[in-house]
Amino acid sequence: MTSLYGFVKRLYLVFYPPAPEAPTESPLRFGILGAAGIAPTALIYPVKSHPDAVVKAVAARDQGRADAFAKKHGIPKAYGGPGAYQKLLDDPEIDVVYNPLPNGLHYEWTMKALAAGKHVLLEKPSANTAEETRKMFAFAQEKRLVLLEAFHYRFHPATRRLKEIVDSGEIGTLTKIEASLAVPSGFIKEGDIRMVYDLGGGVMMDMGCYTLSMSRYLAGADPTKVISAKADTLPKFPQIDVGGTATLAFPAPGGSTASGPAEGLTATLDVHFRLPPRFGFLPQWPKVSARVTGTRGSVELSNFVGPWIYHQISVESSEEEGGPLRKRTEQRYGNLGWTTYRYQLEAFVDKLRGRDPEHWFDAQDSITNMEWIEAIYKETGLDSRPPSTAEVPQATGS
Repeated sequence: MTSLYGFVKRLYLVFYPPAPEAPTESPLRFGILGAAGIAPTALIYPVKSHPDAVVKAVAARDQGRADAFAKKHGIPKAYGGPGAYQKLLDDPEIDVVYNPLPNGLHYEWTMKALAAGKHVLLEKPSANTAEETRKMFAFAQEKRLVLLEAFHYRFHPATRRLKEIVDSGEIGTLTKIEASLAVPSGFIKEGDIRMVYDLGGGVMMDMGCYTLSMSRYLAGADPTKVISAKADTLPKFPQIDVGGTATLAFPAPGGSTASGPAEGLTATLDVHFRLPPRFGFLPQWPKVSARVTGTRGSVELSNFVGPWIYHQISVESSEEEGGPLRKRTEQRYGNLGWTTYRYQLEAFVDKLRGRDPEHWFDAQDSITNMEWIEAIYKETGLDSRPPSTAEVPQATGS
């Protein structure tokens, strides 16, 4: 459905999803840490159409905020005030914790949730440092619990189709990947937590983690070095990158294959919180795309972060290098009303129930993503975000 009617119907079903036809008698019970603005889209709406999941509790540092959030979204329990997060973790009726807290709190409260025996769906980026990410996944493995970093875009049919085209050899041997995620001035205010260094702020932590993850996914490999990186800062926030670019080198496969990374393959990340207006007054349109170029063509997915709203897969390819290009466009929405988050929830629940998800990525994927975020920061001259000082339980081998 690409018509206006299809667009409206898709969005309507996102926010007003149909109840599952055959809900399970004992669904997985989710608790939310923090009354975060992302929680409804990322979990509450997707859960409504899942037969084996329900949101049972929310915790916030303010009781009034917790109560208001719970009432608005029909959540039975609201923990608020001092100790609210721990109270939710101690609740025996909670099986799974969704952690959308600021980046700098991810490590502390994920470790505490795992210690309480809860599975965790963790917002990205996983933590402030790669070492914290490594410790979280080691602890989850020791506790035999599922921990997933919520790179929701990876689970959507549009992203999977993009990867399929790249791997098919249709565009030839890969030479360049370009991933962009940038918004105009005014979207990210000065008081936003993404502008706070101690809480893991910075554009490479926020938008950059997406573009890096997508580039690694499409390359089918991890970078070998940061070729160049640049960060835009403001005098008022010298430690916070409000914009930036990075170019990464990827390994040569040792032989030329249609689907593998090629000699000279690079990925360029372009991210920004505050794209300056054109001509000084015209706001720029957000830049949200992933493009792969090969020796026989290219493929681009527009709006790779939110393809459930709208997207387009544009392909240009030829039968031989230098030959005439054939052009086409595709769209892959999948199940009507399913967002990237709904597909992610499906995979997450499958994993918790011992089934094989249609798509998954492991601990090392999350650890590697943070390692290269830190490497990019080092190249720009900015420090990695500060590690947590909270006292938390550790895996036996840590």
